[in-house]
Amino acid sequence: MSTSPHQAPMRIGALARATGASERSIRHYDAHGLLASSRGANGYRLFAPRAVAQVRQIQRLIAAGFSIEEIRGFPECMLLVEGARACSEISDVQRRRLEMLDRQIAELQRRRERLRSMLLEGHGGDGPVPQRHVR
Repeated sequence: MSTSPHQAPMRIGALARATGASERSIRHYDAHGLLASSRGANGYRLFAPRAVAQVRQIQRLIAAGFSIEEIRGFPECMLLVEGARACSEISDVQRRRLEMLDRQIAELQRRRERLRSMLLEGHGGDGPVPQRHVR
C-alpha cells in the first residue's frame, strides 16, 4: 500500500483498519512517543499517512522481541520505513537480542533434555517417552 504525503490525515480507526493493530495499541504507541498525532477541531486524534508504515514496523519489532522502551531508543530510520532492515546504529542491538535468544533457546533445550531423562527414569525404560514438537 503506497501512501502519498499529500493524503489527508487519518483517524485512529482508519489507522487500525489499515494496519490490523488495535486502537488501544495505537494509543499506546502514540503515548510512548513512537507515533506522532495531532488533534482535529473535533478533538479526534489524527495521524499522518506515514503512520501506517510506522505502526507496521513497530509491530514487526515487537514480534521480534523488542520492548516499547527499546524501540523508543531506536533511530527514527527504523520507524519510518515498513520492513526497514536495520540502520547501522541498530545492528548491534539486533545482534545482542539474537545472542540473548540463542542463549534462552539453548537453556530451554537443556531443561527439555533433563525433563526427558527424568521421564525415562520414571518409566524404568519401558516404553517410549511421548514426542511432542512445537511448531
